[in-house]
Amino acid sequence: MRPSGRALDQLRAISFETNVNKHAEGSCLAKFGDTHVLCTASVEDRVPGWLRDAGHGWVTAEYGMLPRSTGDRTGREAARGKQGGRTLEIQRLIGRSLRAVTNLTQLGPLQIRLDCDVLQADGGTRTASVTGAYVALYLACRKIQQLGLITELPFKGIVAAVSCGLYQGKAVLDLDYDEDSNAQADTNFVLTDSGQIVEIQGTAEEDPFSEGHFAAMMVLAKEGIVELVAHQKNALEIG
Repeated sequence: MRPSGRALDQLRAISFETNVNKHAEGSCLAKFGDTHVLCTASVEDRVPGWLRDAGHGWVTAEYGMLPRSTGDRTGREAARGKQGGRTLEIQRLIGRSLRAVTNLTQLGPLQIRLDCDVLQADGGTRTASVTGAYVALYLACRKIQQLGLITELPFKGIVAAVSCGLYQGKAVLDLDYDEDSNAQADTNFVLTDSGQIVEIQGTAEEDPFSEGHFAAMMVLAKEGIVELVAHQKNALEIG
């Protein structure tokens, strides 16, 4: 029995509330159960210096957790003067995931920066960030298309992410904190709407896990991504 009472293949309650920030070109409040992430997309009319003559735009991301997003207050990384390794890893994952489904040439000389701020954490903050950031990015691109800054939406597909793990020897979908902290394996899957793999991060927390266990988690991940993409499309009002 999962701590939440969910079935092995059941996602948490998922929602994407769009346009929650009036200043950002695109914004989304992504909720995976009790994990809540505010994702905003900001359009900049310049690319990084090392891309100045590359002939295409750029998509990048930053990630952070608010001080009281967890049970105990944690200090702001800005106050400490540097980002931690986990933060850097996650924001790079978000950026890579979004670029995988974006035609950067169609962005022209523009850069879009995604900020993913965890308001409340209960496991799966990186997967919620990737999935919500896509929604915010799509909204930003829709807005700049309407403004005539780009001629067409620059997307090659939809990207979403979900965690799977081994809990009490069984493959489970979309781990919350209680499961994550007691799992025998924890794996994050970033997939497209067509089922193609963008990135997989998997770790055995105790003993190594088998190829069969990985295959079982992969099946759950694909099913979960189908559901998440449906939620994204509904939030974006696209077919």
